Amino acid sequence: MATTEGPESPRTRRNSNKNILTRIRHGQSTGRAISRAAEISEALLQERDQQAQWHGIPVLLQRLYDSSHLNRFHALSPFLSMEAMSFVTEDRRTVQKSTYPNTYTFDLFGGVELLVEILMRPTLTTQTNVPKMSDDLVKDCLSVLYNCCICMEGVTKSLASRDDFVMFLFTLMSNKKTFLQTATLIEDILGVRKEMIQLEDIPNLPSLVQSFNQQQLANFCRILSVTISEPEMGNDDKHTLLAKNAQQRANPCPSHSEVNQVALLNIPGFIERLCKLATRKVSEASGPSSLLLELQDWYTWLDNALVLDALMQMATEDTCTLPHTYSSLATSPLRHRLPQSMKIVHEIMYKVEVLYVLCVLLIGRQRNQVHKMLAEFKLIPGLNNLFDKLIWRKQTSSHVLHGQNQNCDCSPEISFKIQFLRLLQSFSDHHENKYLLLNAQELNELSAISLKASIPEVEAFVNTDRNLICDGKKGLLTRLLSVMKKEPAESSFRFWQARAVESFLRGATSYADQVFLLKRGLLEHILFSIIDSGCKSRDVLQSYFDLLGELMKFNIDAFKRFNKYVNTEEKFQTFMTQINSSLVDSNMLVRCIILSLDRFESQIENVSVVEVLSECSLLSYMARVENRHAFLFRLVNIINVQILTQENVSCLNTSLVVLMLARRRDKLAFCLKALREKEYAEKYPGCLLNNLHTLLRFWQRHYLNKDKDSTCLENSSCISFTYWKETVSVLLDSDPTSLCAIASYIDEAYMDLGRDFLQV
Repeated sequence: MATTEGPESPRTRRNSNKNILTRIRHGQSTGRAISRAAEISEALLQERDQQAQWHGIPVLLQRLYDSSHLNRFHALSPFLSMEAMSFVTEDRRTVQKSTYPNTYTFDLFGGVELLVEILMRPTLTTQTNVPKMSDDLVKDCLSVLYNCCICMEGVTKSLASRDDFVMFLFTLMSNKKTFLQTATLIEDILGVRKEMIQLEDIPNLPSLVQSFNQQQLANFCRILSVTISEPEMGNDDKHTLLAKNAQQRANPCPSHSEVNQVALLNIPGFIERLCKLATRKVSEASGPSSLLLELQDWYTWLDNALVLDALMQMATEDTCTLPHTYSSLATSPLRHRLPQSMKIVHEIMYKVEVLYVLCVLLIGRQRNQVHKMLAEFKLIPGLNNLFDKLIWRKQTSSHVLHGQNQNCDCSPEISFKIQFLRLLQSFSDHHENKYLLLNAQELNELSAISLKASIPEVEAFVNTDRNLICDGKKGLLTRLLSVMKKEPAESSFRFWQARAVESFLRGATSYADQVFLLKRGLLEHILFSIIDSGCKSRDVLQSYFDLLGELMKFNIDAFKRFNKYVNTEEKFQTFMTQINSSLVDSNMLVRCIILSLDRFESQIENVSVVEVLSECSLLSYMARVENRHAFLFRLVNIINVQILTQENVSCLNTSLVVLMLARRRDKLAFCLKALREKEYAEKYPGCLLNNLHTLLRFWQRHYLNKDKDSTCLENSSCISFTYWKETVSVLLDSDPTSLCAIASYIDEAYMDLGRDFLQV
């Protein structure tokens, strides 16, 4: 029986809408049937549009597939720009299709694929008469793609998987009018790529980079930071030295990031231009402190470079020239306050990226080449002149760094300072160029210290080119000390400041360097911070322990000063409590005390040394053999091969220092016997010595193939690396009759020396 046709019911219309979406999703996932709006009749799309609330997006997309309708493209932008702006300015919620319906609809009906096709059309055809796209159209396409990436992570991942499109985007950077939008889209895409791009694959990379003006180069550094840094390894297990060593054996060739670093260094003038950017003075404005406080009120808007530069445009241009995405910002109550603020934050934000790139290059395989160039282009004197422009403010309780988290150092000012300090640390660490951090007067002071002590000047000091050092009344190191002593106890800056100063002392111990810092009250400041300031931050305390160790090592004057400050039993016990509360953090200081004690005990003909040995509470404490054994027991007990990382491997080396010094005095057998007795007293026989044996086997594998690490061990301990190797071999001797072999002290029932620790 025939049915009478009538009006379509609402339920039927909903099912039709659902059928369209289902068919498109199925087509996109299988590559069959319908996968884009162009494959559906315009009449059907218009019929379903109002009820589905598609806002005409599918119809617009269908018309855009015909290049003759590209002039209609501007009609799409408003639908997507406000959703992207809401994501930037509001709390970051879990992105769902219901949260950003227009962006979801645009992507579902093939909008993203269409824009990629439109952008790449000129490169995909052999025809010579293809009309050139206008810069405005290219900018609109890039902005819409970026909006989609902001709102939908899947879009970003999809674009990132297309190598041809990623490389094509770099070619668009040569056009100054589209540079900003291109750079920001590339930055977003590279951030989610599984594989790092190879800079060498970018067409005409050297000429491209050389074509950038300074502002563009600073922006480009945001992209470079992704390409020259080793990717995060993920879970903690992959950060272990076992895992890293296994990865290096499996992939002995240079990593992608290392190859990219070489590619950058081969670009003529690249490092020189970065040095100029890094040392360019921050734009000055009246009341800089209040301006930077003001910036923190609206910093959440500046989470990406595109918004930042759009705000910069808004501060200098008429609002009507802005992209649709940012026009709503013009109504902000902060509109009238932005121009002066933007000049400061714009410079700061990009200096962070420039300093980061320089820092990564400084710690890479081409370190010596980079060091030579940074010295030649006078990076350090330039940073010294810039130092006074950084505002080291005292953080009050009302100062919120980021949202509700008081410890989240994410503001432009704070990021800039931390990156600045990290660069200083990388520059000074184990390198003779560290003396460039001083000015002429301070270098003369070092000479006078050496002369007074009747010791020769170190070779690195003698070879310092005084044309490349700091100028002005203070060098960079001295300026750093001044602000360091003024920082609040819990300030996150103290960690980085201490690391930067410590790096100046690391390497072969220099008495003159130590005295230079002692004369400026550094030791007293450190002891106050550890004992009297109430500082609870483990990171800050660890950095201060490490710095104190380098400052006091082998220096009798430092131990005198220590004893003068720690002049009561209460202070001494507080100090020891801090050391014992986390031996992973303090073990480098423990190592320094043990090494210094050994040195001083060999200098008993010196009256001053004998006096300090008898009076210094710290040396007296460490002179008691039972205390050294207690430290050794704890150090071996808190680590094992499976959890060794770059952070705690120092505990293994400190343990080995104790054993080497015992061997030097023919006390190694006594030391091993004490460990065995401790095992039985704690009722787990064999556990400690088996662990020590496994750790030393790992030590052989790890250090005998690493020249840099072995040099650091030798320089920091003043014990030849040959003696390190010999001691480990003696301890691992399989001869059961050897009194210095670990195996001799483990009962057969508890012996477990054959495990393959290399299996990760």
